[in-house]
Amino acid sequence: MSELLEPFDRLLADLFSPPAIRAIEAGGDWRPAWDAIEQSGFLDALVREEAGGFGLALAEVAPLLTALGAYAAPLPVGETMIARALLGEQSPAGSIALASGTSGGEAVVSGGLVCDRVLLEAQGGLALVAAADADPQPTGVHGSLAARMRWPETHVIAAAPVEGGLAALAALVNSAAIAGAGERVLAMCADYANTRVQFGKAIGRQQAVQQQLAVMAEDVVACRLAVQLACAGSFPPARDRVAAAKVVAGAAAARIAAIAHAVHGAIGISAEHDLQLYTRRLHEWRLADGGEGVWGRALGRSRLASDAATSVDWVRAALFG
Repeated sequence: MSELLEPFDRLLADLFSPPAIRAIEAGGDWRPAWDAIEQSGFLDALVREEAGGFGLALAEVAPLLTALGAYAAPLPVGETMIARALLGEQSPAGSIALASGTSGGEAVVSGGLVCDRVLLEAQGGLALVAAADADPQPTGVHGSLAARMRWPETHVIAAAPVEGGLAALAALVNSAAIAGAGERVLAMCADYANTRVQFGKAIGRQQAVQQQLAVMAEDVVACRLAVQLACAGSFPPARDRVAAAKVVAGAAAARIAAIAHAVHGAIGISAEHDLQLYTRRLHEWRLADGGEGVWGRALGRSRLASDAATSVDWVRAALFG
């Protein structure tokens, strides 16, 4: 996978430096960055070969989705990969966000302020709506590029419904982003703890700080494994596996952000420090398309509807089978 991940990582590093992210958050022109991503060809990673794509498995693309979180990518790159895989030859150029709402309704859409179109469910199929036609409005959250959007009645362009729904696919993208951002925040905290000196020694030598970093590392590994499990099967992924990944990643996101700011102290909450670029997104991705409560209840309903003799048997079959 290094042949695929390394050039993608370099692309993200070039496009989404902290100053570039701040500029896009402030309303700067995001089109040049998007054009570079479009020209790279990575957006077609999941598209079938007969439809002009690379035909990669979801498990092969999972590291790319995680890398987007590691760079706090402010554009809906992962969402567009998913949309193009679903639409195939019907997919237009431009950025596409995923909406968990349906035609005629409204929802808060991740990346709604920086997308050309939104993919949503309508009449048992899929529909594309121009972002401008959905009246995107800022949510009021500082630095957020999500938008509150209202859907007009629209026409179905793909008749087949998506197994598990678009909400599950959007939740998978967010879970992977949390895993990637968690890894980046862990590295930032370890570096800061080893260089910040108090009372003549690095704070990383204090047992309390070491314990906090160990807890963070456990959460980062748990997120990565949960995302890998969710991506291990076919595309679209099994809804129960995605639900488990979102529960694990959402719960971890809050702890990772809290520990990161505890380690950094007051400087970590300043606008000038890069830490807040990642911790703000950890909280946003945690809530996007349903938090732990929403997906935990989905897992509970799935377990109650099964005929498994025990919950352990159900977990083995539904999540690890």
